[in-house]
Amino acid sequence: MQLSLQNFTTLVEQAAAAVQASASRLLDFSVGSVLRAILEANASLALWLQWLILLTLQTTRLATSSGADADSFGADFGFTRLAAVAAQGSVTFSRYTATQTAFVPVGVTVTTGDNASQFAVTIDTGNAAWSASLSGYVIGAGLASVTVPVTAAVAGAIGNVQPGTITMIASAIPGIDTVSNANALTGGLDAESDNAFRLRFQGFIDSRTRATLQAVTFAVLSLRQGLSCTVQENTDAAGNYLPGHFVVTVDDGSGNPAASLLAGVQRAVDAVRPIGSTFAIQAPARIAADISLALTLAAGADSATVIAAVNAAITTYVDALGVGTPLPYTRIAQLAYDASPNVLNLTGLTLQGSTADLTAAPGAVIKLGTLAIS
Repeated sequence: MQLSLQNFTTLVEQAAAAVQASASRLLDFSVGSVLRAILEANASLALWLQWLILLTLQTTRLATSSGADADSFGADFGFTRLAAVAAQGSVTFSRYTATQTAFVPVGVTVTTGDNASQFAVTIDTGNAAWSASLSGYVIGAGLASVTVPVTAAVAGAIGNVQPGTITMIASAIPGIDTVSNANALTGGLDAESDNAFRLRFQGFIDSRTRATLQAVTFAVLSLRQGLSCTVQENTDAAGNYLPGHFVVTVDDGSGNPAASLLAGVQRAVDAVRPIGSTFAIQAPARIAADISLALTLAAGADSATVIAAVNAAITTYVDALGVGTPLPYTRIAQLAYDASPNVLNLTGLTLQGSTADLTAAPGAVIKLGTLAIS
C-alpha cells in the first residue's frame, strides 16, 4: 500500500489554503499570529497520527517488522526464531608444582583476559581425567596439566575467541595455577537475524503440505543454526536403489556431528516424512581437501602476515562448505588474491594434487586437510 505522506510545512500550507478559501477577507498567517499557531498545532497532531499509521502498517507485515514484532508475527503460526548457539572448545589447566593430586570441578568458570567472555567447564566422559563420582577432572600426582572442554556462558558470536585469550580463572581452584586455550573457541552464533527469519518463514509456509522434499529439508534446518543437509531419494545409505527409502545427510559445520544432533534430526524428519516410507539419518563422509600454492608478493610486504591472511581466508571458506557442495579449483586463487593486496601472483596451485575441481557426493562434505603456502 502506497501512502501519500506529508511533511510539517506541507500540512501547514494546505491547511492555510483551505481556511483562506473559505474566508471572505484576507487572513493573517504571519509568524506569531493566533491562526498560524492553531494551524501548526493541528499539523503537529497530523504528523503524529501519520507516524502511528506507518508504525501500524510496519508491524502488521513480516516484511517490514523487526525484532520482537517479527517474533510476534511468527508466533501466530507457531514459528519461532532460531536461538543463539554457544561457542565450544577446550582449555588447559596447569600448575607449577605437580606433587599432589588436583581437581577441576564441572561448572568452574574461566574468562578472557579482559573479562569480556566467560566459559564454564563441561562434562566429557571420554576424557581420561574424568571422574563421574567426583563430577570433575582429576590431575594425578606428577601430572602438570589437564585439558578439558568448556562452553561459553553466554550464547552468541561473542564466545568465539582466539587462541591464548582465555587466561583467568574466575574462582580459585586448589592446586591449579593457570589456564589457557591453545586453540580458538568456535561455533558461537548470534540469534537468527531478521532477514534469515523472514527467509525461513517462506520455507515454513511452502512446506505446510508436509511429506515433501522441501518439508524434510525445512525440518532439518529448523533444528538450529549452522546446519546443512542433503536428501537422497529411493536409495539406501550405501547408495543402492531402494524404493520408498530416503537418506538424510546432515552436518553442523564440523564434518562430524554429535549423536545427539543426529537423534534430533531423526525425530524432526519422522514428524514430516511420507506415510509408508522409511529413512535413515547419517553424518557425512569427510573429504579432506589438500591444497598447495606459492605466492609472489609485492616488494616490502611482510610475508608472514600475508600468508596468515591467505591461510585464514582459504580455511574459513573450505570449512564452511555444506554437505554435497563442491570446492571449485579457481575459487582458491580468488580467495588468495582477495585476502591481501600484496599478493601479486599465484603459482603451483594444486587441489588434491591436480588442477580440477573437488566434488562431493550428496552424502559427503569437504573440509580442509593440509594447506601448504610458500
